Amino acid sequence: MDSTGANIVKIRPYRPSDEDAVIELWSQASKLAHPFIDGEGEGAREAKMRDLYLVKADNWVAETDEQVVGLLGLLGAEIGGLFVSPQAQRLGIGRLLVEHATTLHGAVTLEVYELNGSARRFYDIMGFEETGRYTDAETDHVLIQLRLTT
Repeated sequence: MDSTGANIVKIRPYRPSDEDAVIELWSQASKLAHPFIDGEGEGAREAKMRDLYLVKADNWVAETDEQVVGLLGLLGAEIGGLFVSPQAQRLGIGRLLVEHATTLHGAVTLEVYELNGSARRFYDIMGFEETGRYTDAETDHVLIQLRLTT
């Protein structure tokens, strides 16, 4: 905690030893954010997270009190994933992770499901602008393409 009593958030590179904590965080956050996707946060989607995204992306974690509470996955300047533990949401951790991405890359892009109202409000507050839309072939749900220019 800092002098105000607030928990200090540390952003650091993902380590393989974070895998179980990150998967648990991702699973909980995904199920909350994407209840409209069958099997979200488990099964084949979990395997893809473990075997593809945690291996291929430039991943960063946010931690408080040495507990992983956030995940930022970057594919170049694209935010491929931004997840905050449900217990740690609305504490500014998502904002810190987006700011970290913009510090690394300047302008960043991402995609968000049209039905994910909470994330859409967050990205709107952060200043992201819509650049396009398409229907995701894997889920058959509309994805909105967003860009944030710093």
